[in-house]
Amino acid sequence: MKQAAMLVIMLSLATFLYAQQQTPATQNQPAGKLGSTSQGAQPATPAQGAAAQPAQPQGKRPPQAKTQPEFDAYKAATANTSDPAALEKAADDFAAKFPDSELRPILYRTAMHSYQAANNADKMLEMGRKVLKFDPDDPEALVGAAQVLAERTRDTDLDKDQRLDEATKLAQHSLETVDTDIAIPAGTPQDKVDAYKAFLRSSAYAIIGTIQFNREKYADAEASLRKSIDADPQNPDPVAIFRLAVALDKQDKVPEALKYAEQAVSLTKEGTAVGTAARNERDRLVQLNRGAAPGAKPPASAQNPTPH
Repeated sequence: MKQAAMLVIMLSLATFLYAQQQTPATQNQPAGKLGSTSQGAQPATPAQGAAAQPAQPQGKRPPQAKTQPEFDAYKAATANTSDPAALEKAADDFAAKFPDSELRPILYRTAMHSYQAANNADKMLEMGRKVLKFDPDDPEALVGAAQVLAERTRDTDLDKDQRLDEATKLAQHSLETVDTDIAIPAGTPQDKVDAYKAFLRSSAYAIIGTIQFNREKYADAEASLRKSIDADPQNPDPVAIFRLAVALDKQDKVPEALKYAEQAVSLTKEGTAVGTAARNERDRLVQLNRGAAPGAKPPASAQNPTPH
């Protein structure tokens, strides 16, 4: 998967900043009405936004606190973003205290990213599923959960097919919600929104392609991996490019496979898992392209590397 977690975190933090910016405009409201009656606490409608500033990117209304105590508790819960276990506990405590809060998914999504940074895939999946419990259309959580299921499912797992089917379903649903279910704070530049959506689409297609690749459906994998690369051409994913090379190789499309293998080599470092696999695949394809019999099986190290 792409290493674009900073982009994901950027918009999560932007949503948090949005909530912060709304608080001063609502300080004088009666308790229990924060964000519910003051125009300053609500996102501008398209008509309002057009009168004051350029049209804002379309998406869901950013979540808001209903009361000042809820907002204060939310801010306190986000104080431990570098400690995933503490952040998870804070999210659980917040959800128990404010069971109808719109801010619960943000806290669990932040915990998901924190566990991702700590390379704790099991907890990342757990947090992603908690987000989806509150918001089943959240494209970030859909991609995050699908990523873990796709990359951490092994051939020996008794529930292999069930996990891969779930990952495919989640990734496909993220493609359906990426344009409609992202809460975009007012003032977010359109280019950042576009880049964020491109990352999510590219990641979703890469997940689907990975599953098809692992199921040896190489023509399907080729189509999905091409979509992944095309969705975010400014940030090529070397793992997706490498897998596309092998998928083409498996179909005896040697010259085109060699082109993508060389691109994967150019994007990776020697000594990394995908870098070594890409170099092995490139060298093998060079030999095939010089006239060796096509269809030979790639080295085991080149077939399904661990993403770096």
